[in-house]
Amino acid sequence: MSAPQTAQVALVAAVRQLTAAGIEGAATDARRLLAHAMGMAPDRLTLHLQDPLTPEQAAAFCAALTARAARQPVAQITGRRLFWGQDFHVTRDTLDPRPETEGLVAAALERPFVKVLDLGTGTGCILLSLLKSMPMATGLGGDISAAALDVARGNAERLGLASRARFQQADWFAGIRGMFDLIVSNPPYIAAAEMAGLSPEVRDWEPHAALTPGGDGLDAYRAIARGAGARLLPGGRIVLEIGPTQGAAVAALLAEQGFERIEIRPDLDRRDRVVLAHKPVGETGCGCA
Repeated sequence: MSAPQTAQVALVAAVRQLTAAGIEGAATDARRLLAHAMGMAPDRLTLHLQDPLTPEQAAAFCAALTARAARQPVAQITGRRLFWGQDFHVTRDTLDPRPETEGLVAAALERPFVKVLDLGTGTGCILLSLLKSMPMATGLGGDISAAALDVARGNAERLGLASRARFQQADWFAGIRGMFDLIVSNPPYIAAAEMAGLSPEVRDWEPHAALTPGGDGLDAYRAIARGAGARLLPGGRIVLEIGPTQGAAVAALLAEQGFERIEIRPDLDRRDRVVLAHKPVGETGCGCA
């Protein structure tokens, strides 16, 4: 009987397999998938490259590589994604949290808040990252997808935030009650005509309802701009992630609804990524609709 294959030998073969399948970053993906199959953090893998793989580990690695070659995202295969320093559970019912969304979190944390509303919460990564960084705050995450809300609730439990985070099935503001001093959202913003040009990892594996509202990609912002004023306290803020060509249009939608001190912030690649706006201090919202 031949000796079991070592992790290093399996890794070299895996990089070749993923490269042949056209996967960008094949080496990084192979390492993450091997660490997952071996039940360890990726940063520990180097210490275990000479370990022989058990039959179970080898089978798990093979299945993971097959899924990745079919362009399934690594986060869906492993079920986890690091965001704002925390591990979040990810499924096909949620968007894979992206590094650029951390810019929204950073912008929201520039001022203290007590009560935050996250619209289209998905994994809950935005809401839970904000609450983790603001220990006195509480928050509500709304999403139209019951399956996504189940993922978000599980993430809240794992991060020890279940007592400060609530989740509710809602179509934007429909059914949302109460007042907030911060509203955040990373809504679907990809135009229908742009969907075909997305990478297979996004187009074929992530939930389309979380990617595009159809049409020009601005419908979610129209709904948020119309409803935010009634849910924001005077002086409250709204912070939205946007597509790189949508800054002026989203800013105009907010201005039409009376928001002021509107800013468009770039991401690290200098593309427009976040829009911030404030509700005028002299305005009120009924909080009862």
